[in-house]
Amino acid sequence: MQTRRDNATPTAFHRKTTDVKMENIRNESFVRAPAPIEGIAATGQASLPDVLGFVEALTAEIDTTLEIGEPNPHLNMVTALLKAHFSGKTVTATTLIAASGVPYATARRKLAQLLDAGLIEQRARTRSGRSFSLHPTLRLMTNWRQFCDRLLRLCAEIPGATAPGSEEYYFGASYVPASHTIAPPQVLPEPLTLGGGLRILVHSDPTFMVMDNLKRQFEQIIGTNISQRAFSIDRLRAEALRNAERRTSKYDIIAVDLPWIGEFAEAGVLAPLDTCLATDRLDPPDFHTAGWMAAHWGGRPYGVPSQTTPELLFYRTDLFAEAGLPPPHTTDAVIAAARHFHAPHLGRYGIAWNAARGTALGHQFLMTCADFGQPVINLDPIAGGFAADVAARSDIVPTIDTALGLEACAYLRALLEYSPPDILSMSWYERIRPYAAGTIPMAYGYTLLAPYFERDPASPAFGKTGYLPHPAGPKGRPVAPVGGYAMGIPANIAPERRAAAVEALIAFTSPEAQKLYVLNGSRTAPRYSVGADPEVRGMSPIFEAVDAMSLRDELQYWPRPPIPEIAAIIEICGQEIHDMLRGIITPRIALQRAQSRAEDALKQSRMLRRTPWIPPA
Repeated sequence: MQTRRDNATPTAFHRKTTDVKMENIRNESFVRAPAPIEGIAATGQASLPDVLGFVEALTAEIDTTLEIGEPNPHLNMVTALLKAHFSGKTVTATTLIAASGVPYATARRKLAQLLDAGLIEQRARTRSGRSFSLHPTLRLMTNWRQFCDRLLRLCAEIPGATAPGSEEYYFGASYVPASHTIAPPQVLPEPLTLGGGLRILVHSDPTFMVMDNLKRQFEQIIGTNISQRAFSIDRLRAEALRNAERRTSKYDIIAVDLPWIGEFAEAGVLAPLDTCLATDRLDPPDFHTAGWMAAHWGGRPYGVPSQTTPELLFYRTDLFAEAGLPPPHTTDAVIAAARHFHAPHLGRYGIAWNAARGTALGHQFLMTCADFGQPVINLDPIAGGFAADVAARSDIVPTIDTALGLEACAYLRALLEYSPPDILSMSWYERIRPYAAGTIPMAYGYTLLAPYFERDPASPAFGKTGYLPHPAGPKGRPVAPVGGYAMGIPANIAPERRAAAVEALIAFTSPEAQKLYVLNGSRTAPRYSVGADPEVRGMSPIFEAVDAMSLRDELQYWPRPPIPEIAAIIEICGQEIHDMLRGIITPRIALQRAQSRAEDALKQSRMLRRTPWIPPA
């Protein structure tokens, strides 16, 4: 079944242009093409399917060269099984027997040996249990992973061929513990029983589109069809709230922007996870602390981080080096660098950011206030920032109209002077396009957008991008505001579907699944284990940079605290600050209006929450 995309991305993202690079990323180029055989040793980053293709080609060459050679049925069946597993195709005993290259009776005996050895497992395809599908076991996947590593090392020993990192290989063992290399996802022991298949509601961002590209493989893993609907951010929130009003949820799993957690918890949109499963099964310490805590409300988890994507400052390391400029760690340095590079008469501009009216600019303003040390509500200061878990507090008030808020406005007005002429209509994707095209040297952007230039060798920013947390104002400190999505279980899910939905949720957010997303184009890794995986680290410097920010306690979710009214406050700020940037009102009036409207929103919300919630009939 095809993914249904309802207003999937901003209009400009759908618009047909001559920008072939953007079109490729939107479509299938997120799925990494297998490396050429001769390039495996040179890159040192071949994936399991890459090496599988190499083994198949090498085996064919050997069989052709040695005309009297006999087929290796074990190898032939294993490679056929793995190839089907990586492409999400169903495999039966008949399939492997046909691939063995030996007579039927011999193939049956060899297949039985693979089953007895614990390398292949069977899963019932029907309720009668008379028909089975075959799948690789964890043991086989681990053995194949180790074989791939050894094969790359052997290839590197050929004169003239080297593999990066080969100096770290000593007497047949890597200094990196084997546990740091995450195996591919395994099929569930029992296929999920869900009438009509698994139904998921997601955001239409690159990471969820990668999941869609891998849909067939995940259908193999969970044993049922997957139907995925993708919405833009505002329509996703509206659909999730509308779904909560139905007697029974249309979806088994929904994606939730982290700032919505408080609203969705209070409104009964999501079921607390601790009522659905033992949370130890999720391995909570493996998640980035900020991402895991952002999925909580009132001390209870309401979702599992599926992507932890902080907003960073992307900057062109080559251009900064040529200009003799250091990386811009402060807001003053950002303005100075933007002024230096700004040359509109040459088609070059200083910086791009979220300045489109409403949600986009609202997010940018809250994060900019955080750069100057100002939370949007009266949070208590703690080590590393502010305490954002405020579910038990009743004294929350907006803190928008402040001296630090005024400094944030002055900074945005300064950026406006060195931004592209269409900056006031730029949002999530549009701000990255000019950076990827090479017309600007700096852009604020989420890590999930990095593939737009990291996976495009034709982009001037390819391999020449540095990643910084938000540069700090005079009284602030560097902060990487955590964004991204958690996946949760709707509170009104049909009881008979809940257990299966939980198993699917665990599978989709496992380290094995998260690594698979990265290998196919995602640039988000909510788990420490995924960011530490050697193969993941080799895909992009962004993972090491984000892990370092987490260790420095720069990954924070307080810039957008998950209170029930945060969506309204973001929208209010995005409207008033936009009028300010257009010159319609002064910064002081914009802050006063935003403060007053935000106070009204909190009062109205509190009045509504005093009214007992009545479930739909």
